[in-house]
Amino acid sequence: MTSILSWFRRLYSLDTLDTRFIVSSNTPLKAVAADTRSAPAKDARANAIASNAAPPKWRTPEFWVYYVIFLIAVPLMFKTVIEVSQESHPTYPTYSHLLSPGWIAGRKVVSASVYTMRYTVVYSSSPGQDNSDAQYSSFRDNIPYLLALLVAHPLLRRVYEHFGQSVDASSTQTKANATTAQGDARLARRVRFDFYFALIFIVALHGVSAIKVLGILYVNYKVAKSLPRQYVPTVTWTFNIAILFANELCTGYPFERIAAMLVSPADSAGQESPLVLWGRYLDSFGGIMPRWEVLFKVTILRQISFNMDYYWSLDYPASSPIEKKQADPTALSERDRVNIPAEPSAFNSRNYLAYVLYSPLYLAGPILTFNDYISQQRFPPLSLTRSRVTRYAVRFLLTVLAMEFILHFIYAVAISQAHPDWSLYSPGQLSMLGFFNLHIIWLKLLIPWRFFRLWALVDGVDPPENMVRCVSNNYSAFAFWRAWHRSFNRWIVRYVYVPLGGGRGRARGDDNKSSSVLFTKARQIFNFLIVFTFVALWHDLNLRLLMWGWLITLFVLPEIIATLLFPAHKWRSRPNTYRVLCGIGAVGNILMMMIANLVGFALGLDGIQGLLNEMLGSYSGLVYLATACAALFVGVQVMFEIRQEELRAGINLKC
Repeated sequence: MTSILSWFRRLYSLDTLDTRFIVSSNTPLKAVAADTRSAPAKDARANAIASNAAPPKWRTPEFWVYYVIFLIAVPLMFKTVIEVSQESHPTYPTYSHLLSPGWIAGRKVVSASVYTMRYTVVYSSSPGQDNSDAQYSSFRDNIPYLLALLVAHPLLRRVYEHFGQSVDASSTQTKANATTAQGDARLARRVRFDFYFALIFIVALHGVSAIKVLGILYVNYKVAKSLPRQYVPTVTWTFNIAILFANELCTGYPFERIAAMLVSPADSAGQESPLVLWGRYLDSFGGIMPRWEVLFKVTILRQISFNMDYYWSLDYPASSPIEKKQADPTALSERDRVNIPAEPSAFNSRNYLAYVLYSPLYLAGPILTFNDYISQQRFPPLSLTRSRVTRYAVRFLLTVLAMEFILHFIYAVAISQAHPDWSLYSPGQLSMLGFFNLHIIWLKLLIPWRFFRLWALVDGVDPPENMVRCVSNNYSAFAFWRAWHRSFNRWIVRYVYVPLGGGRGRARGDDNKSSSVLFTKARQIFNFLIVFTFVALWHDLNLRLLMWGWLITLFVLPEIIATLLFPAHKWRSRPNTYRVLCGIGAVGNILMMMIANLVGFALGLDGIQGLLNEMLGSYSGLVYLATACAALFVGVQVMFEIRQEELRAGINLKC
């Protein structure tokens, strides 16, 4: 029994999720390979982190009270939302057409959520199926085929490398540095396979539209390699943002529409032009995913990564940066893999296409920088072990099972899709519908991201984990966005936020500390606004998500102001008082983040106004709000202690 519990603790450890969480980004990864240790020795940095942690509170009287509240509140939360998902509820007929037969306990299932960057509502002829989220619905329906691909792709690579290794062996013997030679040979083999498999993969996915994808990739490559160096960043960003808008507005450039622009759609006799008919015929070969432009947004990020990594590599001398730093190329730290540029010869068209179209990460990420991709293809990351990948796969399957249970027993998604009469719900029911809507958003993003990362792990590539914490385990707006879509956040920091200046705003020689701090915060807020405007537009070109981005920026203001008014160093002598103050502020943060995300991904502005009016328009609603805030305060205190427990282990996730 003890061994089973120990295994489950390992299963849900940060080490299983991503070794980046337990090792400093500056630490070479040889230590990570020691996968069998149950309690890895702390390095100096980890000891320094642990020394600042507070004593544990898990067994204090305060936390025993919290445990009792948890035992009462959490089951009530599930009970409340399950009750409104029963056939006996008055609103059931309004959304029953959005349900389809399920496979758990005779329950019907909501097959997908309504919260999608692009969506089309499709009503089935069966007793209701919510197919409004084309992305997750497609993923869920095709899980068996995706699992087959996850197995077949790495097996094909191993077969290819088995026959290709003997060809490369003779060339490696002529090189003086055996390690470098082996890395070069491995890079060449893996990139060749990625290149040819990617071409087949996108033709299967997009049919003749693969030509459009390759055309965009070609232009972006020429921007990096052909333009004068000083123009590369500006033209790269201009071109890719223009493509982002053009793909959306032109809906993927159908050949029929292009033909209609070149010739008259019909002649004087009313006959359609042969060119238009030919364009329509070509459009019929759209592959598995004819709407290629929907998921091309992730490819745009990789295009920018290649161009900017190449641009920054030109600042380095001709000699190898790795040799100059005297680093072990087989065990580079994660930061070195990202920051140290690839060899100049690596910035070629084959590597570019292999990276941008890398099959496991092509559709949804996680996002890997070009430098990191080349480094991992040259030398296998030591963080990848069979036991870690196995635990990650088990964790993924348990997450899918959790999503299935939620979709079978909690119809929050279908209810919000049906736009019901909110007055038929109590304030508690309304709040739980919104709360579980957010969790389904989280799960419907988490599951595809974890699947594609698992595919990459099995293939020998270790991309960043996108979701660090459960959506319920967040209280800070800043920290929330570090943990949500983490690889995109890291991409934003590297390619947008830092080039904008980040949060640095103090000029040299400025001795007015208070004014410089205010200027720094103002600069940080301005950059935050730019970043979230880009993030919202990248997700989708609609006003609702743009309002979401601006709401997020607006809602970080209280957190920034609170940190200025209540700096932590002034409360060191009263840590418990400061913890209570932070808990009160965190409750407000959580409420604002819930509102912003419900506006952006669920109900829209009108929907959230209706929900809030019903919740706050009565005395019972206000009483419920006060009770909910008290429960959130308890949850926040537990969140604080979880992070303190991580600090005691020498881990600081900063989220």
